Amino acid sequence: MTLFLFLFVLIGAILLGVPVAFALLLSAIALMVHMDLFSSDILAQSLVNGVDNFALIAIPFFLVAGETMSVGGLSRRIVRLAMSLVGHRKGGLGYVAIITAVVLAGLSGSAVADAAALVAILLPMMRNAHYPEKYSVGLLASGGIIAPVIPPSLPLIIIGVAGNISISKLFLGGIAPGLMMGAALVATWWFIVRGEAIETPQKASAEDRLVALRDGAWALLLPVIIIGGIKTGIFTPTEAAVVAAVYAIAVSALIYRELSLPAFYKILVRSARATAMVMFLVGCAMVASWLITVAQLPQQVATLLEPLIDSPRLLMLAIMVLVLLVGMVMDLTPTILILVPLLMPVVKLAGIDPVYFGLMFVINTSIGLITPPVGTVLNVVCGVGKVRFETAIRGVAPFIGVYMALLALFILFPDLIIVPMRWFTG
Repeated sequence: MTLFLFLFVLIGAILLGVPVAFALLLSAIALMVHMDLFSSDILAQSLVNGVDNFALIAIPFFLVAGETMSVGGLSRRIVRLAMSLVGHRKGGLGYVAIITAVVLAGLSGSAVADAAALVAILLPMMRNAHYPEKYSVGLLASGGIIAPVIPPSLPLIIIGVAGNISISKLFLGGIAPGLMMGAALVATWWFIVRGEAIETPQKASAEDRLVALRDGAWALLLPVIIIGGIKTGIFTPTEAAVVAAVYAIAVSALIYRELSLPAFYKILVRSARATAMVMFLVGCAMVASWLITVAQLPQQVATLLEPLIDSPRLLMLAIMVLVLLVGMVMDLTPTILILVPLLMPVVKLAGIDPVYFGLMFVINTSIGLITPPVGTVLNVVCGVGKVRFETAIRGVAPFIGVYMALLALFILFPDLIIVPMRWFTG
């Protein structure tokens, strides 16, 4: 009864157009009233305590770092470097997009920001070279969603808080699957463009490559600093966010000299707004999570999934199908905050590695960002590139198919994620 009540209020509120944060709060209040526990003092205290988590301090700093990289010229220099390396190959701009997407993922951690940057810089160039527009848009959108998987990643921080999972292990564990996603895009793009008549620019000289490398070296150093610092224990993921923000500001303002004071003010305002939205959503979700625990909803979910608990792969398959369906109609962060508190106890009961589960969850929900009918990243790409949504859907379809196949491989062979993760974490 309590599980039905929670889902009825939550889904009903969302269908009525209530913002997800308030829908979570309403579902929590419904549970409190049902269990005769309602108290405005407890509700307010739980809301404040929900965001009183040291790990969440990383969010505003990573947001500032990501915004600064875009404005301060770091993204453009990475594109130039990739262009000098592989731009001369057939379909070279596609490979440039993939390399840039992987590198940007190690800088910003935001799928929307990375996809928008890729489209703004590369789509006009791909049009001028007569690349097939639908596949170009599909590739750029698919490259953008690597960002939530490779550190630094805001979704990995949120799922670490929501599921009480080590954020350091999530960060280091996300490197291998993120690179595999990039490799899958390379193979798919090669297959798509092999028969296309596409213009290829002249191969860059060794001198041009050296200039591009020297110019982009400062940008490339940032993911090395973040991952190396976490790996060696010099700083935590939260401290890494501060390092990333300070480094991005210093490079943009003092070395590249493209960050002005008015632009920096706008960066701070945009980051503050985004932080406020994320924190309020997290706070409401933590209230709901506390009520979910009190109402013993995870035990009810465990009872429903009990036939699958002895078969971790089948359980993961069932969970991934559920997450995919929810992720197709809901954004990444709300999906994490709603489902992870419900599913984590079941995952632990089945003996599934929580870090593996967290990474699989984020990969799955990232795919949802380019999957109709909602497809947040797909919509952003269409808006920035002035492309029809139907065109983008047709273009992204083969890349979604490859990502699904990769997800299935991760379910069948968990060691593809677990073994590299254990190597990185020592």
